[in-house]
Amino acid sequence: MSSAPSELLSQVRHALIQAGFHLVGEDAQDSRPGLALTTVPAGVLVRWTASDGFASLAKDQPGASADSMQAIVQAAVSGLLIQLGHTVTEPEDGGDLLVLADQ
Repeated sequence: MSSAPSELLSQVRHALIQAGFHLVGEDAQDSRPGLALTTVPAGVLVRWTASDGFASLAKDQPGASADSMQAIVQAAVSGLLIQLGHTVTEPEDGGDLLVLADQ
């Protein structure tokens, strides 16, 4: 995979759209529901924000929580990107995924 940040962002965006994920802007601070992609020095940061309706649904399900739903989404995104040859990690502050640029 290429280490050029804009090319990596384009590859990740394309893969997620083709898989049917809903993307919102490139601002990881955006609170709209969906996946937000942001270029960072190490690669591309992927952040998922649940909609209010989805969060409410999770609260109503026994054993489900916002954290467990986020873990499921992260596993799906991570699995897809790893299958496509990307290196994916979770930053130390947690909650997001980091798609690493080639060194």
